[in-house]
Amino acid sequence: MGKRVSELKKRNRRRQQSAVLFMLPSLLGVFVFFILPFFVVIYYAFVDSPITGNFVAFDNFVRVFGNAAFKLAGKNTLVFSFVSMPLAVIISLILAAMLDRNIPFRSQFRTSFLTPMMVPVASVVLIVRVMFDFNGAVNNLLGGFGVAKIDWLKSDYAQVIIIFLFLWKNLGYNMILFLAALESIPRDILEVAHMENANAWQIFWMIKIRYLSPTILFVTILSLINSFKVFREIYLLTDNYPYEPLYMMQHFMNNAFGRLEYQKLSAGAIIMSLVMIVIIGALFLVENHFGKDVEE
Repeated sequence: MGKRVSELKKRNRRRQQSAVLFMLPSLLGVFVFFILPFFVVIYYAFVDSPITGNFVAFDNFVRVFGNAAFKLAGKNTLVFSFVSMPLAVIISLILAAMLDRNIPFRSQFRTSFLTPMMVPVASVVLIVRVMFDFNGAVNNLLGGFGVAKIDWLKSDYAQVIIIFLFLWKNLGYNMILFLAALESIPRDILEVAHMENANAWQIFWMIKIRYLSPTILFVTILSLINSFKVFREIYLLTDNYPYEPLYMMQHFMNNAFGRLEYQKLSAGAIIMSLVMIVIIGALFLVENHFGKDVEE
């Protein structure tokens, strides 16, 4: 008996060693490309230069907070995120609630909302350029009604265009997540609500929203992260230095990297990360409050 137990222990030990060996390349990659750069960024944020390495405490953060470009980028990024993120969540939830019903061409509608995910970003940018250029399709259309031409991407409407582009690109995926969550709601609870003569609004608000709270949190966080990644489309449309409403935090960091200002870049990255941690933490608290009774 003791010999058999010993053999089982040796076999389990060999399995664990084999598992570690198989995981080692992935763990090494995570360390080299994620963990190590994370500590390098923190190091750069508190020194005067990567060469001298003199500790300067919070001087780099003070300089970044006093930088006009950082203030502009931070303001534009927050405005864009706090407008586009709620719209992405609310509109996709409404679409999911509509498609959750037995309506004609439901599967076709689902497919059409997912098609933007298959379109390359370069093609999307080209379409936006054709539509909103000074001599583009929108100006030609409005010109027929006597409206003067506008250089849309160099006007106060520039961020509105990017918000529409962001929504068009992300609504389909969010909608599919909500549809999956709606399908997982216990049907017996919905049947009891119908038997109690609850109307559609009461069922949606009192039951479905409660069960959807974890998905709403996930979609909100995903939309927040995607809103910080909109730099790709803006960069292809307007290059490094766009019109002021389109100058985002990623522009600030990208330009700082191009000038080898690693201290400014690192301090800005840490500030942005802390802001995102605070926002996501607040979202978790809200979800925990509204979803607590469902979990119980």
